[in-house]
Amino acid sequence: MQRLRPGLVLSERYRLIGHVASGGMGQVWEAFDDVLERRLALKIMHPHTQEELDLVERFRDEARFAAQLTHPNIVTVHDYIEYEGLSCLVMEFVDGPTLSRLLNEGPLSADDTRAILYDLANALAVAHEAGIIHRDIKPANVLVPDTGAKITDFGIARSLDRDSRTMTGQVMGTAHYLSPEQALGQQVGPASDIYGLGVLAHEMLTGKKPFDRTSPVATALAHVQDPPPPLPEGTPADLDSLINACLAKEPEDRPTAALIAKLLEPVTVPVDEEFDPETTAAMPVIPRRAIVE
Repeated sequence: MQRLRPGLVLSERYRLIGHVASGGMGQVWEAFDDVLERRLALKIMHPHTQEELDLVERFRDEARFAAQLTHPNIVTVHDYIEYEGLSCLVMEFVDGPTLSRLLNEGPLSADDTRAILYDLANALAVAHEAGIIHRDIKPANVLVPDTGAKITDFGIARSLDRDSRTMTGQVMGTAHYLSPEQALGQQVGPASDIYGLGVLAHEMLTGKKPFDRTSPVATALAHVQDPPPPLPEGTPADLDSLINACLAKEPEDRPTAALIAKLLEPVTVPVDEEFDPETTAAMPVIPRRAIVE
């Protein structure tokens, strides 16, 4: 990766501008498409070991899965290229912080949490309708530009009609956001993403991971056995009810992404009508069974 530098042109088209971030699967660079003349992001990995060569297949999977999904709340993947030993995803450039960075500054308000949760639920509804499970919902995989939250990194996604690419004995996902069924090595489905969404929402409101133990194994076990901590006092009752429903231990007790989006859809007031908070009823508390049914 040392040869990556500003000005380097990949595949006679994608010119690197500057390094954005580094992660477990490679580096992200801001780039410019000299053909279509647009700003892009390149996610680049340079495999050295056999294990990393196996990850190249996950890179290709990510390109295939994400390319099937077109939605304002999903980061668009434009291309996949291989250049002089480098494997690269060519993606939409999103000018905004990750949710991780926002959470480093403290918890979010209920309104901001509601808005981000709504955006992510809409994105997951589209992915699940296409038969794709993300499997790694976490703050680092959520970008928050001014235009609304976006999900990225379908690197360990899988299609519902095919086996996932996994390495022997490996649990796919991040310990702090694993669903109980993922932690137990059981079959995952759309409800596993919903659990991750619930963990994410809980963390947005509290500023802390709800299941954070001394080791990844202990953390995974806590997802299976322990109830989530209570949300902060003053959390709107409907939001509290919805988040706890997402965190149900049994997948069938969780709401769908489409239902979450419907429940959180912003209420608009016609411009020719005056909004009167004293006569506008608050959103009712929704019992968990009502949410999932």
